[in-house]
Amino acid sequence: MVVSSFLELGVKTERTKRILELAHETGALLYGEFTLASGKKSDHYFEGKRLTLSPEGAYQVGKAVFDELAEIDVEAIGGLAMGAFPMITAVALVSHQEGKPIPSFIVREQPKEHGTQRKIEGHFKEGSRVAIVDDVITTGGSVRKAIEAVEAANCKVVKVIVLVDRHEGGSDQLKNEGYDFTAIIDLWPSGEASVSESSEVVGEVRTGVLRRQPL
Repeated sequence: MVVSSFLELGVKTERTKRILELAHETGALLYGEFTLASGKKSDHYFEGKRLTLSPEGAYQVGKAVFDELAEIDVEAIGGLAMGAFPMITAVALVSHQEGKPIPSFIVREQPKEHGTQRKIEGHFKEGSRVAIVDDVITTGGSVRKAIEAVEAANCKVVKVIVLVDRHEGGSDQLKNEGYDFTAIIDLWPSGEASVSESSEVVGEVRTGVLRRQPL
């Protein structure tokens, strides 16, 4: 079954409003025929890296995530390559500018076959308190892999933040398991999308034919 989607502002802050505007300006919201990582079909796709790899998008997303972590005792921030890579880099830079540095790390799908042969790269200490981020969540597979990797190293996941949530089971499962979850943008299967205090990231795509939706 194919579901439809359109974006509608439900803005909570000026920063999240700007992030949603940038999603349009950078062409992050795409329309066409897509097969998501979950195997589901969709006529829309949120290409998060078009937003998080743009200069202003990187800053705005980094600052939004940093602000979410301001009152939480977090020793490092990370996520699964590749969706989390631009986000954690942006957060690390913003945290330095703010005088409250947060080290970052990346979880590999598979450990390197050379060098250190590590599954987790960067500034990561076993037993630490960490935040996990990703650009999109659908059924939660990518976030789950990152969580499992750090928990295997005796870390406590104190926050999960995503850019877009498709609300297709992934975020609900994490919340039901007791994780503190926040998303910046909600993208509902019913077609309504909004920016909220508790939104998440849109799912991953593996194959698809892209076409831009007129703004």
